[in-house]
Amino acid sequence: MEKLCTFLTLYSLLHAIAMPIAHAKSIDEGPEAVQEWFKNLPNAKEKVTKLQFYFHDIVSGKNPSAITVAQSNSSINSPTMFGVIRMMDNALTIGPEPNSKIIGRLKDLWCSFYGGNSLLMTLNFVFGHGKYNGSTLSVLGHNPILHKYREMPIVGGSGVFRLARGIATASTVWFNVTSQDAVVEYNVIVLHY
Repeated sequence: MEKLCTFLTLYSLLHAIAMPIAHAKSIDEGPEAVQEWFKNLPNAKEKVTKLQFYFHDIVSGKNPSAITVAQSNSSINSPTMFGVIRMMDNALTIGPEPNSKIIGRLKDLWCSFYGGNSLLMTLNFVFGHGKYNGSTLSVLGHNPILHKYREMPIVGGSGVFRLARGIATASTVWFNVTSQDAVVEYNVIVLHY
């Protein structure tokens, strides 16, 4: 009985945590549905979708959305942050303001290269509202953070964005040197079916 209570408590906790992420599916996701989708792919028309949104990277304070998960001993004293690896779970919003409507989450992992002026980014834009609800876009690329505009490839997606490919352009809207908090604008052009 104690094991059952523990299981139900854990299940309820996990369900409660996942609830904000859970969403009404706009596309069937089971293996059979995916197989059927691929079967119909030769008749599908390719679409171009343009999106603009912002992410809020909060490193400071009691509830950061980005934390350092690894670094070398020399990274601590490095002005370039060489060797730092940081994970993010940032809000995606329709505007740059902190109270702007949240449309999803950015799930990200980056590491800093020698020189500190560029990052290796693995981004997953997870949409939680509207017609893209439950869909994702994946980006993998080089981010030269001191450039005004940084172009990174979209290498895939899920849900509405199955077989996605395209370009994500990043531009820093605001950055606090002391706290390292930032707001970054993304303009995305993606091809998908």
